[in-house]
Amino acid sequence: MSIKKQFLKTRPTCKVTFRVDKERAEALRAESIHLVGDFNDWNETATPMKHLKKGDFKAILDLMIDDEYEFRYLVNGETWINEEDADKTVQTEYPGAQNSVIVA
Repeated sequence: MSIKKQFLKTRPTCKVTFRVDKERAEALRAESIHLVGDFNDWNETATPMKHLKKGDFKAILDLMIDDEYEFRYLVNGETWINEEDADKTVQTEYPGAQNSVIVA
């Protein structure tokens, strides 16, 4: 899994690429992965990740700079996973659960 940030010079946004690699996707038996977080009001179906030919899953978002966004990946509509390369994690309202955080 990985995150790549590209800060745009012409706009106050950061293009963020979220990727779940083939090996991780296969280990999770992923048929679908959705990117779910503050940026889409935690809508579990709003941001499906594209399943690439190589087996990776990828999504690209434009996020406003100087903001923090909590998020998680939802695999096959039932399993929540965090991003290992997130800028940080925060405790959620659910005991023992954390969200990944990206700082744009």
